[in-house]
Amino acid sequence: MAEITASMVKQLRETTGAGMMDCKSALTETGGDMEAAIDWLRTKGLAKAAKKAGRVAAEGLIGVVAKGTAGAIVEVNSETDFVARNEQFQKMVSDVASAALSVEGDFDKLVASSYPGSSKSVKDYVTEMVGTIGENMNVRRAGYISVDDGAVAAYVHSQVVPGLGKIGVLVGLESKGDKAKLLELGRQIAMHIAATNPLATRKEDMDPALVERERNVLIAEARESGRPENIIEKMVEGRIRKFYEEVVLLSQAFVINPDDTVEKAVKAAEADVGAPITVVGFLRFALGEGIEKEESDFAAEVAAAARG
Repeated sequence: MAEITASMVKQLRETTGAGMMDCKSALTETGGDMEAAIDWLRTKGLAKAAKKAGRVAAEGLIGVVAKGTAGAIVEVNSETDFVARNEQFQKMVSDVASAALSVEGDFDKLVASSYPGSSKSVKDYVTEMVGTIGENMNVRRAGYISVDDGAVAAYVHSQVVPGLGKIGVLVGLESKGDKAKLLELGRQIAMHIAATNPLATRKEDMDPALVERERNVLIAEARESGRPENIIEKMVEGRIRKFYEEVVLLSQAFVINPDDTVEKAVKAAEADVGAPITVVGFLRFALGEGIEKEESDFAAEVAAAARG
């Protein structure tokens, strides 16, 4: 049998994009025949998946599942929106969301956990699906929220099938009151969050560094007016209050009834629910947020193809 050298493994890896150990196995199985090793990797779906892995996956679906006092949310990306309409992909995202609920949203545990109904891990199952569907896909993130006594409500915006869409929100409400009415309130708040994208539940939860940065910008803007420092201080405090009204959930005007803040709406709902209500927190995932999508130049691609 031919000796399998490190340079051979490196060459095969660069040619196919497959993992180092997979390349070594392919060369071993084919007696060091490079072309045969490439074919071996292709038959296993490894070369195809690895090659796809270099492409930007910024489409896909947000999956949300809420059961009683707990809920989980995941983002699973694909390269195109077309794949997001694929029933196999949709089922996979739903299954991953269910798995996320069982591991309380811990990402590392999620990708290592058993895929529902399969002997493979979630990570390996998704890799296998890359070869089956023909696009790069990955589980990007996961989250979890729970309450001791109350309800976790969910809302999915641009829903394609139940629990799957472009924006997903979970809201945790703590209360000993009527759970059905609590869930309805939670859904309304979740819809509000989908629309307004708040940064925190209450002022105390805001990142101090973010608030300080905003304050410094407002001070610099106010000084441009040439007003005295004591006037500037009052101007800035007023604008900081306005800033909180824009980005803090409980301080925002409630989209269902803009005459009230979310906090006032929650307080008013306590009579109907039959007990005090506390908004514990929320999670909001929007598909592709923070991913830099590659901008393709179609004309350049055609020119490059023509040059061979």
